[in-house]
Amino acid sequence: MASPDSATLPAKPAGTPHLVLEGLGKHYGGVAAVESLDLSVQQGEFIALLGPSGCGKTTTLRMVAGLVDATAGRIVVGANDITYLPPYRRDFGLVFQNYALFPHMTVDQNVAFGLEMRRVPRDEVRRRVGQALELVRLADYGARRPRELSGGQQQRVALARALVIRPSILLLDEPLSNLDAKLREEMRTEIQDIQRRLGITTIFVTHDQIEALSMCDRVAVMQAGRLVQLGTPFDIYERPRNPFIADFVGRTNTLRGKVKASGSVEVGPLTMSAAESPGRGEAVLVMIRPHRITIRAPRSSEVDAQLNVVAGRVTRTMYVGDILQYDVDIGPSILHVEQPTAAGPQPFGRGDDVQLEWSARDTLVFRGGP
Repeated sequence: MASPDSATLPAKPAGTPHLVLEGLGKHYGGVAAVESLDLSVQQGEFIALLGPSGCGKTTTLRMVAGLVDATAGRIVVGANDITYLPPYRRDFGLVFQNYALFPHMTVDQNVAFGLEMRRVPRDEVRRRVGQALELVRLADYGARRPRELSGGQQQRVALARALVIRPSILLLDEPLSNLDAKLREEMRTEIQDIQRRLGITTIFVTHDQIEALSMCDRVAVMQAGRLVQLGTPFDIYERPRNPFIADFVGRTNTLRGKVKASGSVEVGPLTMSAAESPGRGEAVLVMIRPHRITIRAPRSSEVDAQLNVVAGRVTRTMYVGDILQYDVDIGPSILHVEQPTAAGPQPFGRGDDVQLEWSARDTLVFRGGP
């Protein structure tokens, strides 16, 4: 089957941006919803706008779609400034959080709607609707109405409707948030597979870090209307630029300390090694991801000099199927620890003395603190 968008995606030189946002901003009175946002997206790239509620990610997407007027900056696609074009002239496919299907129409009619508005000939409409439904694995569902479909099937119909018009750019506004956990996982894979197969430039808005990291080529983390870090999923997770990003993208333990002359960090009576730290005497935040900490019975043998080794006592054990979660009192704080479950010895219990170990490179240190 031919790709639904294959006839409309012009060849571009390698490295040529497809979508560029230049100083994009949106103000409501004196409140900045989005402030001076710069972003360049390559042809066929899958980009996530990630952040908490109110950070400006959906406002940014709606400005790109033409549903919200920008108050500053430009939106450029190819060589064309589309900042002030109405939505129907932008050639974008949009999938909403609530799917926005017409309940009185069949699946075929919902998918065909955009083509009919564009006055595409009837035979062509029928052919392209069939292709789009085949792409999302709903070829036999054309006569059904939305109320006769599961949530995942409704989401596929919404995706087919967005793709059938052969858009140059696909915009996804938290499309998985209304699905249960299992369906979300299935749809993450399906959307990623379809995006890769079509090679369509895609902007994906989400507050879910798992969706952003697992699906997208790059992640743009937003905070309070600003883009605070842009990078690959690996960069965002392993090299967060500030404590907000480290905490939002994944789980962390956060401790307060001070940098010693040696470059190590003093946290209460404990000394911790880090791969990088600010200057001597700086007050810092120390962040350690729970799954990077190994928990074991106390041992007296020598350990790797690159490891942080801390004694503690278990205060809580939680068995969550695929992982064990521990709270461990290390004196100045409680550390949360996670480890995969496996057949073998019983997990540590409340009151057990343990030893925690983690690598210096897994100790993230940021300026700040008391």
